[in-house]
Amino acid sequence: MEKQATRDAYGKALVELGKKYNDVVVLDADLSKSTKTSDFAKEFPERFINAGIAEQNMIGMAAGLAAAGKKVFASSFAVFAAGRAFEQVRNSVAYARLNVKICASHAGITVGEDGGSHQAVEDIAVMRAVPNMTVVVPADGVSTKKAVFAVYEHEGPVYMRLGRPAVPLIYDERLDFKIGKGIELRSGKDVTLIACGIMVGKALEAAELLAKEGIEASVIDMHTIKPLDEELIIRKAEETGAILTLEEHSIIGGLGGAVCEVVSEKCPVLVKRMGIKDLFGQSGKPDELMEYYGLTVGHIMNNVHNLLEIKP
Repeated sequence: MEKQATRDAYGKALVELGKKYNDVVVLDADLSKSTKTSDFAKEFPERFINAGIAEQNMIGMAAGLAAAGKKVFASSFAVFAAGRAFEQVRNSVAYARLNVKICASHAGITVGEDGGSHQAVEDIAVMRAVPNMTVVVPADGVSTKKAVFAVYEHEGPVYMRLGRPAVPLIYDERLDFKIGKGIELRSGKDVTLIACGIMVGKALEAAELLAKEGIEASVIDMHTIKPLDEELIIRKAEETGAILTLEEHSIIGGLGGAVCEVVSEKCPVLVKRMGIKDLFGQSGKPDELMEYYGLTVGHIMNNVHNLLEIKP
């Protein structure tokens, strides 16, 4: 199966976007080779700014450019974009509803050997809590490209979460990507798997294996965490009566927490959250870390079995 890292797809999509729109400006905090904004820098050096190792300044610059009418894409590692620059993101960008698109790479534990200090496992929760902020977590290279164009058209600030490792391509170019609208990739009556990012592909793989056991699982790509597709969540809750959320992020405040908020208020059913259990990451190979933190296909299947045992 063909694979592509979402950060690689982001870099290529920026170049396409820059060719189409002259108001696109890209900023980076001295990590352009890693975030792949270096592709844009080579093509449009006059519209690229390396702010240096100064994420707060980068976001402040992005806010100023956006206030002057530019569509600004600002990139760094997720742990710095959501953490180190939080005050500027909150007060300079979100408070003013400016067109700054914060596209943060190297999110989650699949950063690997860089270790816990560089593995953002709380960034979705942090950005989701900021008023006016839209939060997008694409699942593969195709949806990342579509998301880049969608967030350009979107009025207001966006936080887009990208990953380091290559992941299987799920979609083709026919994908109709809409912010705030989840995608039902597979329909089933027994349980609903709601996933984002790297976990979407694993959810699909698990659903295939569960089908061989006679278990019909729906699979939802909830690529937009905010605004959340409440209508789709409620419909699947009513249809299946059990939900398993999947994310490479803390179970506190991320996709799982968002889904629980909707379900508990509007359609109470069983929900189990699968993600990082209030822990920091650590250094290791990505696959080993996914196993250690319980984020493999096997873990998905075990959680589904456990859910179905207690489902009314």
